[in-house]
Amino acid sequence: MELAQRATILTPSLTLSIDSKAKAMKAEGLDVCGFGAGEPDFDTPEHIKSACMASLDAGFTKYTPSSGTPELRQAICDKFKADNGIDYKPSQIVVSNGAKHSCYNAILATCQPGDEVIIPAPYWLSYPEMVRLAGAEPVIVHTKEENGWKMTSEEFQAAMTPRTKMVILNSPGNPTGSVYSKEELQEIVDVASDEEILILSDEIYEKLTYEGVPHISTASLPGAYDITITINGFSKAYAMTGWRLGYLGAPEPIAKAIDAIQSHSTSNPCSFAQKGGLAALKGDQQPVVDMREEFEMRRDYMCDRLSKIPKVTLVKPQGAFYVLVNISKLSLTSQNFADRLLSKHHVAVVPGIAFGDDRTIRLSYATSMDVIKKGIDRLEQFCATL
Repeated sequence: MELAQRATILTPSLTLSIDSKAKAMKAEGLDVCGFGAGEPDFDTPEHIKSACMASLDAGFTKYTPSSGTPELRQAICDKFKADNGIDYKPSQIVVSNGAKHSCYNAILATCQPGDEVIIPAPYWLSYPEMVRLAGAEPVIVHTKEENGWKMTSEEFQAAMTPRTKMVILNSPGNPTGSVYSKEELQEIVDVASDEEILILSDEIYEKLTYEGVPHISTASLPGAYDITITINGFSKAYAMTGWRLGYLGAPEPIAKAIDAIQSHSTSNPCSFAQKGGLAALKGDQQPVVDMREEFEMRRDYMCDRLSKIPKVTLVKPQGAFYVLVNISKLSLTSQNFADRLLSKHHVAVVPGIAFGDDRTIRLSYATSMDVIKKGIDRLEQFCATL
């Protein structure tokens, strides 16, 4: 049986592959230090779980509007206004089955064969695959470590062609932890606005920035509102990864198109998960603060240890919960490095080739300090043998 071409061009997820191998080793009784996690190691706050459970008890288990309940969409509008300085109407909001689903919906609604989408690398590994699934072509811009792994407006311009339809920005970023400043974003917005290029701004890590570094929402900047699709969700800030609840704000014609696509593909996002999302936005935000502070402590420790390992370099991340380490001076591919580190020293990291940069590996500090200390000890020992 012949598969559709769109299914055959996809690259399997290396992050899931590494995670599966690490879990298999743990099941065999091996002591594995896992730095591959893309989710907080905290539980969902109690008030969020309670709201969900109460909605189940009340029988809130039926279909909702395809773009989400009116009360949740209004709460998201309120959040965008208060936190991000963006004025959206409920008709511009679509709640989906995770921020990943929101990204895919946005690309599917706006991009088609013949279009090009500019993606700065290192990138979150699903962006190019989503673009290909939409029939468009990803155009990769390789960023520089000395620029904090951030694309400059000059690099953006150099990558543009008459076919450029969209540029994807991720700030704070995965896998880099980079946070674009207001000035850096404005320069990119000015270029995109002049050329009428859409901006997909993935802001899922917005609550996780450190040392007072501000998160700037792209759509809040002059010239950006009418060309920007803002992606966000509940998974990272509220430790709700398994709830599969994300959302976007967009110009109304785009939001309507996305709602139509979603209505024919997944229908509505999970009804009772939406009640949890409402409680997350309206309830106590202290758990978010506590989690961010714990992540910052872990980040500081991990970066201090990593910076002392000979022949590796890093840019201290300003956001998210990842450290991207440049291993190019160790003369191994990222996949070879990761495979040997896992098999010989039982430490799981994600090879940078998954993110479009074979010079790097990604470590997540969304794990305990005990695991971080032990894992870095083993990483030091491994690097000393190279």
